Amino acid sequence: MDALSEPPQPKSKKFLSGNFNKYLFEFSLLFLAVFLGFFADSMREENAEKQLAYELAKSFYEELKNDSITVMSKIEGRIKKEKAIDYMVTFLKDSSLHTSSKSLAINFLWATTARTPIIFTPRTVIFQQLKSSGSLRYFKNQRLQQLVGDLSVSIEYILERQELEAAVYKLYIEPIMIDHMDFDFQGKLFDTGIFDRLASYESSDEYIPFHLSQPEKINREAYINALRYYHTNNIKSTRMIPFEAYVKVNAELLKELRHEFQLTY
Repeated sequence: MDALSEPPQPKSKKFLSGNFNKYLFEFSLLFLAVFLGFFADSMREENAEKQLAYELAKSFYEELKNDSITVMSKIEGRIKKEKAIDYMVTFLKDSSLHTSSKSLAINFLWATTARTPIIFTPRTVIFQQLKSSGSLRYFKNQRLQQLVGDLSVSIEYILERQELEAAVYKLYIEPIMIDHMDFDFQGKLFDTGIFDRLASYESSDEYIPFHLSQPEKINREAYINALRYYHTNNIKSTRMIPFEAYVKVNAELLKELRHEFQLTY
């Protein structure tokens, strides 16, 4: 009788242990490769975000810096307009309406006509991009985010106030200009330019005759009240509140951007 064949012997523990270690090693290598891949992608994304944040901050900084210069020139324009209105109020109180002088001409122009030198229109290309595209999230600094919000509020306030000024000007001041401007004088003065020409005329010895038109129709008290209202409740208050608020937040933003992104003046 043939001997019964022996059943297959189970693999040794040493063999199983060796295979397990091999699989574990291969799995570890695969896991490490995947992890390093994710880590590298994360690092690339983080570096890309940092670079984008830097570029946005740099452009935003230049935008704010330019506006910081512009707003100061507009503040100077407002102060000059306020002084011109003060001059006209004093003149209307008791001066002869038939007087002709260079000072009267210049101050009448500034009080009743000049508006471009006082209107501030902030550059908001980068600012709007930060808001609309969600790029503000690249600014991790909470103080920066807060200041950007403050900037938005101050700009909206300025634009709102300037709309009010425009309405008051059209209703009360423009009629004074239309009724009493010496348009012969204006035509001769502005034959080669507007505000640059006015500035050169002010600082020169040149004299162009100026007379108030229709002086018999001037209502002194009504015009004084209109000019004072325009002066204090509009031009001056806008300068002292929203303009000054903008100047402050602009300066703080520039400082924070320099600190956060190592930007130079």
